[in-house]
This record gives sequence, C-alpha cells and structure tokens, in this order.
Amino acid sequence: MTGHSVPALYQAAAHCLDYPDERFFERLPLFTEGAPALWPFLKHAAAVGRAALCEQYVQVFDFHNRHCLHLTWWQDGDTRRRGGSLARLKQIYRERGMELRDTELPDHLPVVLEFCAATGSSDLLLDHRPGLELLRLALDEAGTPYVHVLNALSASLPGPTPRDRAAARALARSGPATETVGLSPYGHLDLLPVLGNGGH
Repeated sequence: MTGHSVPALYQAAAHCLDYPDERFFERLPLFTEGAPALWPFLKHAAAVGRAALCEQYVQVFDFHNRHCLHLTWWQDGDTRRRGGSLARLKQIYRERGMELRDTELPDHLPVVLEFCAATGSSDLLLDHRPGLELLRLALDEAGTPYVHVLNALSASLPGPTPRDRAAARALARSGPATETVGLSPYGHLDLLPVLGNGGH
C-alpha cells in the first residue's frame, strides 16, 4: 500500500472486525480519513447504523466456522496443538509489552491487528496468511460487506510465496483438524491471490 499508513489500516481494521460498539461509530470519521482502503465497509457501517451492523456481525461471525476470526483455528483446528500456538502468541505479546485482558484470546484477528498496528510489523498476519485468505474467500462467497476489510488486509501484504500457496491449498483440501472442508465449498481455488497466479 503506497501513500497510506499500514499501521493506521490495521488499527481501523481491528475495530471493524470487532463487535461494533459505540466507540466504533464515534471513530468512524477518523477511520475514514486514516484508512481509505476500508471506505467500502465504513460507508456500509455508516449507512446501516449500529443496531443493524451488530445484527450483521452476529450473523456473519457467530454461526459459521468458515468465518472464524481465531487464526490458530485455521491451522490447528480444535486440537491440543492449538494450545501451544496460543501460548506462543501470548509470549510474543509479552515480549513486546502487550498484556491481554482475561476475555481476549491472542489469536482473535482484531487482537492480532492491534499488535501489528502497535509494532508496525505484519509478520503475524503473514504467519497465518493461508487462513486469512480462506476467510476472505468465505466472506466473499457469503456476500457480506466484511469482505472489504479482508480485501484491504490482503492487499497490504506482499505477494504470496510458493510456500504460502502450498499451505493454503493443503488447508483448503483438508480443513482444520476437526472439520472436513473439501475443495468444492471454496469454489475455484486458483481465484485466491495466495493460491493462483494473480497478485494484488
């Protein structure tokens, strides 16, 4: 992303992907000014208002595993391995002076984005890029405006490596450890930037 602040994008995206409270709507003008890549979603949020956006958030994120915002779920599923991944994230946060509230899981995408905004690093997003791309595709197929937030995040990251593509293909075929995802629910996998030949 040239000409705009990536940390500002991550900060605004963290609020967009969290449950929409009054603070989110109070900061809408600030987000609109600081994160132009999020304009399609921010315009939608302003148009529908808080009550409707809260209802949409619940419908999108609370009832569909394929819309999961917990990044370690995509790589580990509901296995003991996920506990180790969560512990590693907590350690990374502690090393940079970030302490989580008791109600927060360290792999929740808004939390990860807050960390990325504070540190100016996209490393954690890159570590979980296959899951992010499949989440983005699932939101696109659902026709929800939340896909604009994932599109902006995807566009902020460098082009995918062959390793990213291989990991995303494997995840799309097998799904997280406790769920069979299969190829067909994701449509044509080569349409994903991380899987296909396209860039941003």
